[in-house]
Amino acid sequence: MLTRRTVLQSGAALAALNAQARAASGWFADAIVIDGLSSLSDPYAPPEQTRLSDRLKAELRKTGTTAINATVGGVGNSPDIWRETLQGADGYDKAIADNPDFLLHVKHAADIRAAKATGKFGIVYGTQDTSMVGAALDRLGELNRRGFRVIQLTYNLRNLSGDGALEPGNAGLSKLGHATIARIETEKMLLDLSHGGQRTIFEAIAAAKRPMGISHTGCRDLFDHPRNVLDADMRACANKGGVIGIYFMPFLAKGSKPTGADLIAHIEHGWKVAGEDHLSIGTDGDQIPMEINAETWKRAREMHEMRSTAGFAAPGEGADILTIVHDFNSLDRFQRLADQLAARGHGEARLKKLFGGNLLRLYGEAWGG
Repeated sequence: MLTRRTVLQSGAALAALNAQARAASGWFADAIVIDGLSSLSDPYAPPEQTRLSDRLKAELRKTGTTAINATVGGVGNSPDIWRETLQGADGYDKAIADNPDFLLHVKHAADIRAAKATGKFGIVYGTQDTSMVGAALDRLGELNRRGFRVIQLTYNLRNLSGDGALEPGNAGLSKLGHATIARIETEKMLLDLSHGGQRTIFEAIAAAKRPMGISHTGCRDLFDHPRNVLDADMRACANKGGVIGIYFMPFLAKGSKPTGADLIAHIEHGWKVAGEDHLSIGTDGDQIPMEINAETWKRAREMHEMRSTAGFAAPGEGADILTIVHDFNSLDRFQRLADQLAARGHGEARLKKLFGGNLLRLYGEAWGG
């Protein structure tokens, strides 16, 4: 029977649970937080301005993020993709040079610790394809010298290394793909298998001699989507010391509009499958929350048209779909996610690993430092 007393008791219990969650995630301000796939842009400054606005810097500090893996350059099999990648690196180099008080180019794991200690924002240079390399494997050495540290093998389509997630043939890894993985490892860069076809991921994990990452994905056994990864491949990645990042993307749930509960379900499933030492966050989105207005929908329509024309729009993308989890579209999304996970009984040690510790370990093993 519901009485005023039981309502009060329930309210007290809920308040106690919320207080416990906040106490459990009180560590967050001092933690190293790494977004395994994100981007950096300044919506508060003119496009040509490379000095970051004060507002952006203040908001980035509020996110609690220490460092991100940023995609430098484009994807796909365009003949200009190598030039675009180098131009992208030039752009990031200039931004970092023009913001020495705030931005730090991360080349070693120690740089992430230094970013945390000095209040800076770390940028890891990464690619989301090897189409810009192709058979010219010495280009991987050039990318290494330019400060790239994460190399994703395939995007959604086929390249010379193997099949991406949307290729219907699911042909797997090519001979060149094996050689590309070997060269990535020789250069002491991190192999990323996100956006890979299922056979490509399986065969690449088997071929790799060092731990690898799947920086931004979801759990395919939880929701069957070609951008998500099967339990068996998540376990195989973990068994080689790798780390799988859960994204904040439409592909977490049917209808492409996942809730916060859907995101948490993928995280908890990932823990169950891969273990707490092998799961991370890779949002695949901006650090700054998306302001949803008419201009937002215009850009969404234009982006969907571009991706559809290029052939790499995934099932579930659309002009009416935003690439966010609406429940966590805020500056404090990581803190709130930590609070909610703590309220579900996940302890500080596990959460520190999820939000940065596992990637810091992986980066150190891949790059040194």
